[in-house]
Amino acid sequence: MRRIHEASAYDTTVWPPSHWRASAPAAVPLPALSTATRAEVAVIGAGYAGLSAALTLARRHGATVAVLEAGQPGWGASGRNGGFCCLGGAMLSDAAIVARVGTGGARDFRDFQHRAVERVAEILQKHAIDARQGPEGDLCIAHSRRAFAALQRSAETRRTLYGENSELIPPEALAERGLLGAGFHGAELNATGFPIHPLIYAEGLARLALAAGVRIFGDTPVVSIQRDGEGWRLTTPEGQVHARRVLIATNGYSSEDLPDWLGGRTLPARSQIMMTRPLTRTERRAQGFTTPIMSYDTRDLLHYFRHLPDGRFLFGMRGGVTAHPAEAARTSALLRDHFARMFPAWAAVEAETEWSGFICLTGSSAPYIGPVPGADGLYAALGWHGNGVAAATLGGELAAGLIAGAPTAIPALMRQPPRRFPLPALRRVALRAAYVWKGLMDGPMPRAPH
Repeated sequence: MRRIHEASAYDTTVWPPSHWRASAPAAVPLPALSTATRAEVAVIGAGYAGLSAALTLARRHGATVAVLEAGQPGWGASGRNGGFCCLGGAMLSDAAIVARVGTGGARDFRDFQHRAVERVAEILQKHAIDARQGPEGDLCIAHSRRAFAALQRSAETRRTLYGENSELIPPEALAERGLLGAGFHGAELNATGFPIHPLIYAEGLARLALAAGVRIFGDTPVVSIQRDGEGWRLTTPEGQVHARRVLIATNGYSSEDLPDWLGGRTLPARSQIMMTRPLTRTERRAQGFTTPIMSYDTRDLLHYFRHLPDGRFLFGMRGGVTAHPAEAARTSALLRDHFARMFPAWAAVEAETEWSGFICLTGSSAPYIGPVPGADGLYAALGWHGNGVAAATLGGELAAGLIAGAPTAIPALMRQPPRRFPLPALRRVALRAAYVWKGLMDGPMPRAPH
């Protein structure tokens, strides 16, 4: 396998020490593939996209499906993210999306985002997956007066372009809404989205897929993909799968040579999360940030945070471009420092758990669902840009329809194969430079508490 980060970041024998793994019901490990087998469709990756695609292929299209997962379902980003089921999926402004695919294409992509959130809600309710953790909506909190003015402009753009309405909360109203934090200068409340327990959701999708007849093999990394007659042969350490069609759904944990076409087209970027001990009601009131609505700020190097129903507080941020222990320690210290600066009343509150994982950026700053060019029968669904709970779920269903040959309306933005990054060997160097630049543009953090 060819990957750009250190081997420790891909060690599937160890689960990340996350709150999600500690609080999810124990799952029975799925066995590894140990022989040769056949399937109409092979799916690489048992995250939201892969499991959703497999479930749809089996249940809606009657296909025989084998899912190959290097770890266990949910081991990657699907089981360690912040649990924000919300709009998103691309790292492009509305204006940039319009420039790329036109007004109609932008509206199609926005409609996809809304349908994706609705789809997750439908799955949770229909199948009684107990993963939902809070109310509807998400809050974007301005980190400066200039950022709040930009929120006002973007809200007007979305009203004109998409017909969406959001609520702008001025700085003087933050206290009464339970939205106080150091350096908060207003907020925008959107009605779409809700928080979830990401691992319970991922493992719930795996159970649904198994019940539909999908075979899921855990601890089964794919080490090569080769053309085999009219189909493909996937080789694993102890077995092989022969399939007519193959879906790559590995997102930020992809190998750059599975297939070679992927090389240089994605950039895994680290995200770091800490979870506090349960906060008392008095502690919540002392800080003034009491809203149960999932929240994030307007910084390019964004912070995302939310209260859990049990009183714990999740705080995450982007950062770190390697998995080297020294850099991991620096990122951890920075995470704790930013938490204390933004929520000074909680500066001494201890974190019970902390973990990290990869989001997946693409060279085109947009997700991709479609065929691998020049490789008939090979497909990809990846590049959710840190917003994969909803987008990957519906994206997997759309990929399934495409693979099955059913009429499938994929937004134009997501049909464009991702470009390669310039000088792909230097992607991490470029990312570090981008972090420095974005940090300067974001401006200083609030003063550290005394």
